[in-house]
Amino acid sequence: MKEILYKSTRSDSAPVSASKAILMGLAQDGGLFVPTQIPAFDKTLSELAGMDYRGVAYEVMKLLLTDFTEEELKGCIERAYGDNFDVKEIVPLHNADGAYLLELFHGPTIAFKDMALQILPHLMTTSMKKNREDKEVVILTATSGDTGKAAMAGFADVAGTRIMVFYPKDGVSSIQERQMVTQKGDNTRVVGIRGNFDDAQSEVKRIFGDAALRGEMAEKGFAFSSANSINIGRLVPQIVYYVFAYTRLLKDGVIREGEKINIVVPTGNFGNILAAYYASGMGLPVAKLLCASNSNKVLFDFFTTGTYDRNRDFILTSSPSMDILISSNLERLIYHISGNDSAATAALMKDLSEKGSYAITDQMKEGLSLFEGGYATEEETAAAIRRLYEADGYVIDPHTAVAVHVYDAYRSKTGDTTPAVIASTASPFKFENSVMRALGEPAELPDLELADRLSEKAGVPVPEAVNVLRTAPVRHNIVCGQEGMKEEVRRFLGL
Repeated sequence: MKEILYKSTRSDSAPVSASKAILMGLAQDGGLFVPTQIPAFDKTLSELAGMDYRGVAYEVMKLLLTDFTEEELKGCIERAYGDNFDVKEIVPLHNADGAYLLELFHGPTIAFKDMALQILPHLMTTSMKKNREDKEVVILTATSGDTGKAAMAGFADVAGTRIMVFYPKDGVSSIQERQMVTQKGDNTRVVGIRGNFDDAQSEVKRIFGDAALRGEMAEKGFAFSSANSINIGRLVPQIVYYVFAYTRLLKDGVIREGEKINIVVPTGNFGNILAAYYASGMGLPVAKLLCASNSNKVLFDFFTTGTYDRNRDFILTSSPSMDILISSNLERLIYHISGNDSAATAALMKDLSEKGSYAITDQMKEGLSLFEGGYATEEETAAAIRRLYEADGYVIDPHTAVAVHVYDAYRSKTGDTTPAVIASTASPFKFENSVMRALGEPAELPDLELADRLSEKAGVPVPEAVNVLRTAPVRHNIVCGQEGMKEEVRRFLGL
């Protein structure tokens, strides 16, 4: 098997192994790690259709994490995907309204981030041993709502690691915040910031790039890494579920081997749909990737015009995990469509940093032919929740509803009947207030009482991830401004 190395999107510095890229999180020049080539599947899709989720995960991930031994990688997979998920299939498909909703929310924090963040700690600790890393790894991450809890759930009390999460204090749902501030683990720290996700993410990147701080940390035995999807160890596991979804449709006779599917992904930071793009590059038959945005439609505008412009009002919506104006993972796509030109990518990212916008060339636009952009307003999001419930008795969260609306609009406009998989990224119980309002139900109750009402309405039990919050004490109550984040990091590490 050919070794796959990882290089920065912003320079031609020497590539590193997968395990080293996972440990570093971000390249030293501020770029993101990308594979030096995208490997092709070495099993047929029919062969993969005969495997369970863990089997498919190994066959996909072994091609990209080539410096992990079979024993190491299978061990990480077995520990990540088991009884911590509440269904045997790990990610079931639900057929509703002419599409297949891929339920990615059956993990311990009821959001799709569990799919990668249940395995990332195992990949990271294995990487530490492989690279003889004796420093304590400090996971520093910004979250728009789901990554924070899922990352902490994965890393809590993992030896040799600490994890610190920043989230927008007034920019997440009540349940999302409650999940984070009640997180257990002596190695965890949660800080709310007075600002939005982009403020948090930008400052985290600045802290990562602070050479003086990194030097001071090294002297004290610490090294930074990331649990955001800027970390290639987050992105690779996400490729798996798109491959798995295809093989389930194949196994169930919905499609024939080689028949193309459409994939619809609600996304703000672009990582979840980038994973589908990589799956296509590895050989998954994909006709269209539908990028679904909410009212912060910076990605829709990019796919429509070729210009990325974050100079606009930031809108708080009912789908807060997508309330993002700086889509970090888009940098990887920019690198690929530029012909793997790191200098061109670095120049565009410099424009984004200094001017808040950049425009790609006509030649680069040709590399976007697989993608189609769409967006949903708040009214359209609520209408999609209501319509799917009335048609199918099936309740979805607002992020999934954005994707459902975008797919419906695309299908109406094009008449495209290609089988479609919609990434259903979170449980409706995580956004119960918005869901109940969309369904025309009273939503003024306290969040946990509202969960009980939603359970009655949806005809499904309240997830255990929500039930445990009833008695969970608040353990984290720090709030600061963007300018105070670095000092909170220093305080957490005792510097």
